[in-house]
Amino acid sequence: MRAYEIIEGEGVDSIALRDRPAPVARQGQVVIDVKACSLNFRDLNVIRGGYGGTDKPFGSIPLSDGAGIVAQIGDGVTDVSVGDRVSPAFMPGHLDGPLTAEKQAGSLGAQVDGMLAEQVALPASGIVKIPDHLSFAQAATLPCAAVTAWYALFVGGALKPGQTVLLLGTGGVSIFALQFAKLSGARVIITSSDDAKLERARQLGADDTINYRNTPDWHDAVLALTGGQGADIAVEVGGPGTLNKTLQAVRFSGSISLMGVLTGFEDKVDTLSILRKNIKVQGTYVGSVAVMREMVRAIDVNRMQPVVDRVFGFDDAADALRFQESGGHFGKVAISLE
Repeated sequence: MRAYEIIEGEGVDSIALRDRPAPVARQGQVVIDVKACSLNFRDLNVIRGGYGGTDKPFGSIPLSDGAGIVAQIGDGVTDVSVGDRVSPAFMPGHLDGPLTAEKQAGSLGAQVDGMLAEQVALPASGIVKIPDHLSFAQAATLPCAAVTAWYALFVGGALKPGQTVLLLGTGGVSIFALQFAKLSGARVIITSSDDAKLERARQLGADDTINYRNTPDWHDAVLALTGGQGADIAVEVGGPGTLNKTLQAVRFSGSISLMGVLTGFEDKVDTLSILRKNIKVQGTYVGSVAVMREMVRAIDVNRMQPVVDRVFGFDDAADALRFQESGGHFGKVAISLE
């Protein structure tokens, strides 16, 4: 069985294909023949080293997200069958309820082996059956970016029809949030530095678009578009470099779902705006297995199509990571093992 491992080196080239023994399904586990994986910004940070203050996980299999077919089931597994099309949750041990350090430590693709392998063995309780209308590449995009967007809008943000959602950029989380927000009847304002990407966002249903390169004070543009009130909910993927403008762009008693570190981890935060405007800032670290199942039901009922910008071959995983790193993608980047 072939699998990528994180090795010594610089940047995204510090991965290498290795031969490993094929996994065996133990008590309560399933073995999945992986058919596709998808990439997240978090994967880049893990491979580069130092993600979340931890050491680079040498020897571990990268990537949190994947999808495939159940090839084996272990003793005690009753709700999954060989041949089922499935995707593992980002944190297979976070079944439901509040997040804990123990549940978070079980997230795939860092200290725990991830999905960039021909086969993986995982707890049956942490996998989710995928809709028939999705390709494996599309289904592989769900565990991290899609669940994060769903949690940000409907759990952290308690989004209601008619409200206004502010989205930053056109990466995986933001595009999923655009699709989910439109399914719920919300208005969407989205930013990007690329007019072609903004046009694609409009085709997906975005109501208003702002090119932040042409409009550096994009927070003022959001206020103008909302009659001076501001957005009800913002999905903040940028982090410190954008948070203060996002605080200005949301309304009084609005909310910000914060999950992104695209601009780094540390900077000054405008705490006065949080206090003065009574803004709720909700940290968002993906979501539970139960949240993923809820989201998948909505995708299935609405026949929603996740946006996959480009699919690379398994042998070209480093090229896929470089493309993700370039920021040139719209939506998600995937790797196919088929």
